[in-house]
Amino acid sequence: MELRICKMRRASSLNHNRLVSSIIARANELGEDPIDLSRRYCEEFHRDMAYLHCLPPSVEPRVSDHMPQIFDMIKQILDNGHGYQIEGDVYFSVDKFPQYGQLSGRKLEDNRAGERVAVDLRKKNPADFALWKSAKEGEPFWESPWGPGRPGWHIECSAMSAAYLGYSFDIHGGGMDLIFPHHENEIAQSCAACDKSNISCWIHNGFVTIDSEKMSKSLGNFFTIRQVIDLFHPLALRLFLVGTHYRSPINYSDAQLESSSDRIFYIYQTLYDCEDALSQNDEASRRNNVPQEIVDCIEKFNDIFCTSMSDDLHTPVVLAAMSDPLKTANDLLHTRKGKKQKLRIESLAALEKAIKNALITLGFMPTSSSEVLHQLREKALKRAKLTENEVLHRIDERNTARKNKEFGKSDAIRKDLAAVGISLMDSPEGTTWRPAIPLALQAEHAEAT
Repeated sequence: MELRICKMRRASSLNHNRLVSSIIARANELGEDPIDLSRRYCEEFHRDMAYLHCLPPSVEPRVSDHMPQIFDMIKQILDNGHGYQIEGDVYFSVDKFPQYGQLSGRKLEDNRAGERVAVDLRKKNPADFALWKSAKEGEPFWESPWGPGRPGWHIECSAMSAAYLGYSFDIHGGGMDLIFPHHENEIAQSCAACDKSNISCWIHNGFVTIDSEKMSKSLGNFFTIRQVIDLFHPLALRLFLVGTHYRSPINYSDAQLESSSDRIFYIYQTLYDCEDALSQNDEASRRNNVPQEIVDCIEKFNDIFCTSMSDDLHTPVVLAAMSDPLKTANDLLHTRKGKKQKLRIESLAALEKAIKNALITLGFMPTSSSEVLHQLREKALKRAKLTENEVLHRIDERNTARKNKEFGKSDAIRKDLAAVGISLMDSPEGTTWRPAIPLALQAEHAEAT
């Protein structure tokens, strides 16, 4: 049985104490309990994850609800001779754990020079880390066998993981900045508490960067999910993130978001057109008689999907491979040759099923393709700072110019709209519009790719 655990804590090891202090300071400023404030932040995080179509975890433990488990683990570590007490503080002794550094590859002597945190001279080794911290004035605390205080950062994760998954489980994830010291310390204290502790696979994701610099508030290059999805559809942001392998850094730019938004529109327009064609030929769409070339196209895509997802979740390869079934479907839908193909509807039904199955697995399948297309258009209009009526008025102006053979004016209207991400499409039925990458960003995106 799959069990997903999300531990509600988001901080790098070097910034954790600063984060705790800032939460406490903010809570004091608002006259709010720090636990209630952090719980409110968690609820906001839940909203962001829902926007991005992330599945909720099976269990979401909070430190404040698991003090007995934390006490028990610290006692086990002390009883096994891997920790020591000093004036209400409890430390883990790294010298007692010879395997320390096995995850990061760092050696103890590498950790002593140039340390970025204040050294507690009471510690036996500068690399020893806190399991329990004695209470300080103005901070929340809990009563413990070692006096009032709060747990160290690392012990919380080990205790909560063991409570729900046991000491051995399959996958442990986090950002690459958590490899050392956080995950290194988790391994040490978990093994010190239970020598059979083991994690089969560690997964560490890369950073989101801007101009190759890590996104952070201190650099002033920080965007929240809410700020991004105010202008771009959440699925476009998800596609942007999934389009790079999770272990690699990903460089944020408007051009990349525009490209992802354009691709999402293409995917859902294809699905919408498939649904429309199939709804008019319901009986034929249920038949399984499909031409061999369509079978080959689908089997090739399914093989790439299974192979790539099994190979450390290579989602970019899957997204690239999806181009073939999407193009084949569009040929059947819109080209003169495609519309004359035998078993056209049966082929569309098979292609649509293969595409949707992959999108469902990747977390891209909402309830309605038409709703996504409508939302993508609204976001594009907002980025262009135009209304639907204004675009339609410009289309009418262009139609009049073409009728009067004022082709310079007609071309200028098309170009002006393309510059802000509105593409005009002419057909025998008339002129319509769709979102597109703004002209200036098209060149930037081409250079990046």
